Amino acid sequence: MTQRAQTIIHHIGLLWTMAGAHADDTIARCGRDAMREVDAHTEAAIAIGEDGRILGLGSEREVLAMADEHTVLVDAQGGFLCPGLVDPHTHLVHGGSREQELPMRLAGAGYLDILRAGGGILSTVRETARRSEDDLLAQAAQSVRRMLSFGVTTLEAKTGYGMTQEVEQKQLQVALRLAGESPVGFVHTALPAHAVLPERLGDRDRFIEEIASMWPALYAQGAEFADAFVEEGVFSVDEGRYLLSRAQAAGLKVKLHADEMVAGGGAQLAAELGAVSADHLLAATDEGLAAMAKAGVVAVCLPGTSFYLQKTPARARHMLDEAGLAVAIASDYNPGSSPSENFGLTMSLALLTLRMSPEEVFMAATRNAACAIDRGDRAGVLAPGRSADLVLFGPREPAYILTHYGINHVAQVFIAGRRVA
Repeated sequence: MTQRAQTIIHHIGLLWTMAGAHADDTIARCGRDAMREVDAHTEAAIAIGEDGRILGLGSEREVLAMADEHTVLVDAQGGFLCPGLVDPHTHLVHGGSREQELPMRLAGAGYLDILRAGGGILSTVRETARRSEDDLLAQAAQSVRRMLSFGVTTLEAKTGYGMTQEVEQKQLQVALRLAGESPVGFVHTALPAHAVLPERLGDRDRFIEEIASMWPALYAQGAEFADAFVEEGVFSVDEGRYLLSRAQAAGLKVKLHADEMVAGGGAQLAAELGAVSADHLLAATDEGLAAMAKAGVVAVCLPGTSFYLQKTPARARHMLDEAGLAVAIASDYNPGSSPSENFGLTMSLALLTLRMSPEEVFMAATRNAACAIDRGDRAGVLAPGRSADLVLFGPREPAYILTHYGINHVAQVFIAGRRVA
């Protein structure tokens, strides 16, 4: 028996499904040509079943034939519809904010300068430890609502402002509670290897061993990924290899903060470990990016961070045109180096600073972003049988949405077929 269409969104001016061409819609698109294959339909419609899954999409005339007297019709008013956006790198759960660092930034202090002065991550570590679980939940819930309003239907939430087992588990518990309360899909990442506490510099080896010993408990609590900041002044390649190998032994998949400030071999380590993604990559070498491409590691660019820190952006054009990488984008939402939940702005910055085409930007924010958190089988693509997670923009043209920056162009957001924003 054919399932009836509970909802049909019709009068869609332009629909990009991010499916098509390739047989396997669960894997990332690699390189310029593949990332521009968006599977476009004009004058389209999409039918959603009672179970929140897509029944059919394409020609408005054909899809409307699936309606009966009980079907709810939603008029898209000629707008643009695409898969729900995916943010694969956020530091969602944290205490406080860091606008007090602005005078140092204006005076020319860099990220590592502020960190050495006791600010940066370390100030957030102190504030996160001080706050109660309920306080952290309230602050993070507000951020999730903002992200949802910009079309984000799936996101990754990291720990990383604890570096003690107690606070790391508190952050993870907040994210788990949010996942239970919000319609947004969550992916949980443990990041106790985010910085070296100043008071532990004298017993660094013991501190690293303490972090490594946290992985089993964080995995048992609900973390799916482990992450580490492999960077000059933070954790070396050898330390990152040890920490993440221990995480893999505990059952966690891995990803890396890699080569953000200095080309230190983080990209190569991601390839060696078979990481799902390596993120930042502002300083990654040609060799490192080539190794990632060969190993199938998704390159996650964070244009909001390079913009805020006034750094030269990641070389997305080289990644796409020369290395043939699968490129995703993320907000890196955090209190110090990318304090914005506006994913629309992230996408505009990908266009304007990473020099990606509109097709590449939307592919990087949907299908490839889902693959960067191992959700390629359930997010980032619109196809029959998939969950109806989608975002409808008022304007018809993706290029207009990206170039008319700083404005929220989202008209409606659906998760599992239900209108949530």
